[in-house]
Amino acid sequence: MLVINYQTMLRKLSLIALVLVVVASSVTAQQKKIGNETPAQKKKRMEWWTDARFGMFIHWGLYSEAARHEWVKHNEHMTNEEYQKYFDRYNPDHFDPHKWARAAKAAGMKYAVLTTKHHEGFCLFDSKFTEYKAMNTPAHKDLVKEYVQAFRQEGLKVGFYYSLLDWHHPDYTVDDAHPLTQVDTSQANYDRLNKGRDMNKYRAYLRNQVRELMTNYGKIDILWLDWSWDKGSKHGKWGKDWDAVNLLKMVRQLQPGIIVNNRLGLYEYSDGGDFETPEQVSTKELDKYKGHTFETCQTFSGSWGYYRDENSWKTHRQLLDLLISSVSNGGNLILNVGPTARGEFDYRATNALDSLAYWMHANSQAIYDCTLAPESFKAPDGTKLTYNPKLKKLFVHLYDYPDGGKLTLSGYASKIKYAQFLNDYSELKYTANGSDLELTLPKKKPPYNIPVVELDLQ
Repeated sequence: MLVINYQTMLRKLSLIALVLVVVASSVTAQQKKIGNETPAQKKKRMEWWTDARFGMFIHWGLYSEAARHEWVKHNEHMTNEEYQKYFDRYNPDHFDPHKWARAAKAAGMKYAVLTTKHHEGFCLFDSKFTEYKAMNTPAHKDLVKEYVQAFRQEGLKVGFYYSLLDWHHPDYTVDDAHPLTQVDTSQANYDRLNKGRDMNKYRAYLRNQVRELMTNYGKIDILWLDWSWDKGSKHGKWGKDWDAVNLLKMVRQLQPGIIVNNRLGLYEYSDGGDFETPEQVSTKELDKYKGHTFETCQTFSGSWGYYRDENSWKTHRQLLDLLISSVSNGGNLILNVGPTARGEFDYRATNALDSLAYWMHANSQAIYDCTLAPESFKAPDGTKLTYNPKLKKLFVHLYDYPDGGKLTLSGYASKIKYAQFLNDYSELKYTANGSDLELTLPKKKPPYNIPVVELDLQ
């Protein structure tokens, strides 16, 4: 547990460092650009994504066999030889991406992002640049190809995650996130481990694999590259380590409409990433991103990969809160599933998806095409607001159902022309009291964890 906490601390410290760099380079970012896309063109390119608001992350790899965190190789300081047992027996016999896609669609998700390669270096796709891939395991499949086909058939947008780190490749220079530097942090150990490694060769490998992903699977909607940290640190990695500018140029040339996250380390460029990526933050922390273009990445539990014995699973209400809070601040939520080594969703993840499906079936209009409410509308205590600017509808999410069936909307009196529950379109009567509006709700709460009131605006 202490080691896992170290990994979590490392990621948090790295994200703090990224924020500091963004602030420090804000003036420069206004001046430096990689491409020539206008703000209007970017808005159009990203329109489907900002309308969708909700996606599925899928973290899957050899670590699902260990079933104790996707960073198990790092946390337990494993060598390639010690980790090889997972490669030798990888055989997800229940893998059915159509079932995954149907579950995502039912839960109201509009897009998905799959880990084509995580930090462990194992590739789920059939790359000609490595033997360390699913095709060479007992699975003997291009799992990425099957994922793309299945999710496309269900009408979902398709995204790829690709780790910039690689704990298996012989030329990837070890850093302070590498499994083999966690016990001995001396410079002598770094020197010993990096002897004979050539980061130039790894950069070429990285570029070649990203090119494969951008050319072999048709149109790709999202690319999630992960991650850069500690600019200036002796043992961190940043944009220059990935040749990030040229990598991003190649991606945009091969997939002109693609949306790319912000973890290449290109924070000095205004177009070095399309959206911010607050990871595992609280709903309160999401308030800091109000009005930004962001996607918060979150897990059902405390791990991204399948973790059999981990029990800190979020409640259904907490998951709803993450979704509503993301949209109420003008951002997206991507929720992660870590399939088992047999290729199935954990029963706890399935239960969570089912709960989201139930709520989204009735209330998805308060999520899709929605964003933060205009400043003239203040959220009553115990509620959060989302707003659809195209339809001029305001949605009041009732976290605390009012005692006595009365909800006061301060300053709303002249702004509303109709009110109803979203789940069944049943009318809600209201009266004006000066500039305020008093809404009458039934004493019995609708059968949803967080009911939604829909208000048609004048």
